[in-house]
Amino acid sequence: MALTEGDKAPGFQMLDESGKIWRLSDLRGQKVILYFYPIDDTPGCTIQACDFRDSHAELRDAGYLVLGVSPQGRVSKRAFIEKYDLQFPLLIDEGADVAKAYGVYKERGVFEGQPVVIDRSTFVIDEEGCIERALIGVKAPGHVDALKAVVV
Repeated sequence: MALTEGDKAPGFQMLDESGKIWRLSDLRGQKVILYFYPIDDTPGCTIQACDFRDSHAELRDAGYLVLGVSPQGRVSKRAFIEKYDLQFPLLIDEGADVAKAYGVYKERGVFEGQPVVIDRSTFVIDEEGCIERALIGVKAPGHVDALKAVVV
């Protein structure tokens, strides 16, 4: 079951594309936008990532750290970041354990030979580690603009 607003955000520990370890506990006191997406460098995921890229300065200036999450590994994430000049970390949710903890693991089929197991969703986590906004099953086009309307 997906988390809802007011729930405590499950802790996590994931590597990013450069091998840095990210822990929610280390981000205490910071506002976080944790967005889950199915697969690196696919049409919908690219739209969403580029929208976050194009809004990155505005979100950062509003005090938010943006973190993208999907199951693919470092090579895939690094290529995705470089190809689209993404300005925020992409975290590796190996085994989709974090997606399961957040309730957004959903077997949706296969896309070009890769299993699709993430329900595109975004969680806004406040400075105390609680879910401020839970947007589950969103569509990529327009999602970041709708998010900005409630957080910026």
